[in-house]
Amino acid sequence: MARMQILFVHPNFPAQFGPVARWLARRDDVDCVFLSQQAEGERDGIRCIPFELRGGARRETHYCSRTFENAVWRAHAVYRACKEASDLRPDLIVGHSGFGSTAMLPELYDCPIVNLFEFFYHPHDSDMDFRPEYPPREIDHLRARMRNAMILIDLHTCASGYSPTRWQKDLFPAEWASKIEVIHDGVDVELWQRRAGERRIGDETIDPGTRIVTYAARGLESMRGFDVFVRVAKRIAAERDDVLFVVAGGDETHYGNDLRHTGGVSFREHVLRTERPDPARFRFLGLVPPEELARVLSLGDLHVYLTVPFVLSWSVLDAMACECTVLASDTAPVREVLRHGENALLADFFDVDGLAAAALEVLDDPAGHRKLGRAARRTVVEGYSTAVTLPRLWDLFSRVSR
Repeated sequence: MARMQILFVHPNFPAQFGPVARWLARRDDVDCVFLSQQAEGERDGIRCIPFELRGGARRETHYCSRTFENAVWRAHAVYRACKEASDLRPDLIVGHSGFGSTAMLPELYDCPIVNLFEFFYHPHDSDMDFRPEYPPREIDHLRARMRNAMILIDLHTCASGYSPTRWQKDLFPAEWASKIEVIHDGVDVELWQRRAGERRIGDETIDPGTRIVTYAARGLESMRGFDVFVRVAKRIAAERDDVLFVVAGGDETHYGNDLRHTGGVSFREHVLRTERPDPARFRFLGLVPPEELARVLSLGDLHVYLTVPFVLSWSVLDAMACECTVLASDTAPVREVLRHGENALLADFFDVDGLAAAALEVLDDPAGHRKLGRAARRTVVEGYSTAVTLPRLWDLFSRVSR
């Protein structure tokens, strides 16, 4: 029996396709190939092929069309790389929508395409204008509509697609709903689980009597409420002198328009300059490898997760899998997974006093709130673990390929 060849396409390797690609590569009946901008050779049983961009949007390109211009250049780069790899004969192509990953491949291959549909942009009542203190410009509202151009091409071209959460799927136009299923990328609950070990942050040993509050985000930015977290931390610090705030995340802004409001410094620096919290109460770890982050999360008495209405972060599911007691913003993508009083505590994103009061309640009695963390892990294991999601993805891929 011939092996089924699946071609994954994403600018980065392994990105969201890592769990499913590695899982499928272990099957005897599947040949996994991954096209990206940087990976080559074989990795975890996956053949990796790089593609090279030869252009992109420039300063004179209209601001509203730069996303599409970049996606077209990327689509053409993917097309060239596939054409040059003359032995490629995919039975199925899986790509991340919006990047231009798969848009031109129907000209090369007569096989179905499955797209991961992560986000559909809305110019109003959305992530863009959720925070009035960081208002978008008129041109940003106009650009939001244009940013969907490549996504709409993908919706037309694909045989099927999937979104990680129901909230994300519901962002897409109703006329395309039948093409999109809800399947999460999956959480490795063997990696992300509560760990016993010494109370250490870097080279520093933490006193057993110290309470630890954790916060994690890929970038410390306004979309993930880093400034709100710092204000909450100041309220907590004013009430208790035994709390340490441990922050994992980089200084880059991945979303939003933070840098237009910071005077040229990172959003983290801007917040620390304006809020002036006691630096002795914080430990900034930068970007942390998964194994170390799981260990750090396991030390915490409380994990704070804040987000505007945007893609639900992997980090909060990872924290839940580590049995963290989570205090999160009561925003729509959060409510799909976290339920107040059942597996987490929720409070209004803008209510610093309310968030701080809930945090202090947990810190007064961490053991009494541990049941929330145990329930949070059950939520992830039962609904979002790779043991649940990867077979569902394989079922989708198999159905589409018949």
